Amino acid sequence: MKVKLHTDGASRGNPGEAGLGVIIYGAEGQKLLEVSEYLGFTTNNVAEYRALLRGLEEARNLGATEVEIFTDSELLARQINGQYKVKNSGLIPLYQKAKELLSQFAAAQVTHVRRELNKEADRLANLAIDQQQMS
Repeated sequence: MKVKLHTDGASRGNPGEAGLGVIIYGAEGQKLLEVSEYLGFTTNNVAEYRALLRGLEEARNLGATEVEIFTDSELLARQINGQYKVKNSGLIPLYQKAKELLSQFAAAQVTHVRRELNKEADRLANLAIDQQQMS
């Protein structure tokens, strides 16, 4: 089964209060899953990686064998695709875990998209922060 995965991490301040948003769509474009999770106090880049990891785990749990990932984080996309080295010591274990999860799929592709094409995942990431701040 092939899925499309949209992920986004948000941090208010950098570092600051952070959240992640994940949406998984099936082959026909039907929404299979939405996740909005508060992450606590962290950087935007860590939030982006945590969103990717959560999305990959959820896709695997749904039985996906192929995954097409869309992120508005150019850094994450370029690091995962090998165009940039991962130098930040806080990102290295997240990067390694992402590569491990990606290797469990028969096919996986990470694509950088403009922010406006990732609005729903962004909304979910910010919703997690908003809901935490209200409680």
